Amino acid sequence: MGERRRARERRRAREFEAFTAAAAGRLLHAAALLTGEPADRPAPVAEELLLRALARTYAGWDGKHGADPYERARRELTAEFARAAWRHRRPRGGLLDRLSPRERLVLVLRLHEDVPEEQTAAQLGLPAERVRTLCRHAVAELRSRRPPPAVAPP
Repeated sequence: MGERRRARERRRAREFEAFTAAAAGRLLHAAALLTGEPADRPAPVAEELLLRALARTYAGWDGKHGADPYERARRELTAEFARAAWRHRRPRGGLLDRLSPRERLVLVLRLHEDVPEEQTAAQLGLPAERVRTLCRHAVAELRSRRPPPAVAPP
């Protein structure tokens, strides 16, 4: 029995390594957007958030039973962010840092991750209308402070 268990653990580790090699970049980008860290600098807070989410994903790896592993990791990432949203209120200089953590979460799920409104609402425990309002407000906030377009010389 011990040998079969070790073999199963090795297989599990290989599957998870392959998954993280394929998905870590996209998940890290989503984490950086959530934490409000700039894309042009290292993102230690986003990396920590992603590591905690991946640890929780790995803990439940055997229980996925055909479920999309990226979906599970994204759910863990957003749940981990929501649990610690109070840590992410301080501006860090990123694109979305002027939005509230909840607005960032909705915007990243809806626009970056392309999660349907109803699924986003269910995941966050909010009514769909509230998700729609948060998304609309976040987009309006980003548009209102957009830098003016550069004028090309004649």
